[in-house]
Amino acid sequence: MTATHLSTEAFESSITHIAPRTAVFDCDGTLWSGDAGSSFMVWTIETGLLSTEAVNWLNDRYQGYKAGQVSELAICGEMVQVYRGIPEATMRAAAAEFFSTRIEPNIFPELARVIANLQATGTDIWAVSSTNDWVIEEGVRRFNIPANRVLSARVAIENGIVTDKVLDVPTDQGKVDSLRRAGILTPDAVFGNSVHDAAMLAIARQAYPVNPTPALIDRSAAEGWPVYFPASVRPI
Repeated sequence: MTATHLSTEAFESSITHIAPRTAVFDCDGTLWSGDAGSSFMVWTIETGLLSTEAVNWLNDRYQGYKAGQVSELAICGEMVQVYRGIPEATMRAAAAEFFSTRIEPNIFPELARVIANLQATGTDIWAVSSTNDWVIEEGVRRFNIPANRVLSARVAIENGIVTDKVLDVPTDQGKVDSLRRAGILTPDAVFGNSVHDAAMLAIARQAYPVNPTPALIDRSAAEGWPVYFPASVRPI
């Protein structure tokens, strides 16, 4: 069993046909190529934003994650908690510099066009990501998605300072839970690129795996979800 691959024309035509009132987008790998969450972590280490102690702790945890000893949920939360004690204004400035220099060139123009077309017809657009809110809120500004339509990994801010109190980490079933808390129970269209988006894709009236990982391609074949690859990442 193999997944059906959509051309750009068929992808856009399908979205137009279902005329979604609510559409939900994962971000890393879906709106742009690459993982902005781990890339931001590396960038903040390279630029000296994180202390040596924090870097050593996070490196150990990340190695544990890659070895399967630390869960996706845990590492995504810890990649936000690690910035505790830093002013939020500093984090937002860092996210702005990071996104403009490292991620913005990787935005998929096809997805930018899809979102612009949906917004023009009044679709309510949501962004859901396990990457920190500073990077995601900065990134989706390029798509005219406001911060009040972003569900992302975040911690509490007290007196303008980042704390280690986790408020949300939307990944796997947690993405569905975050959407439900926002009142989104059955979105008309959901777009995602990995198995960590599968639970969210499954609640959609129409699921759109975009730039899917091998594991999500397998899941898509089983579920009958057609997959789409933007031109810059389309397999030969």
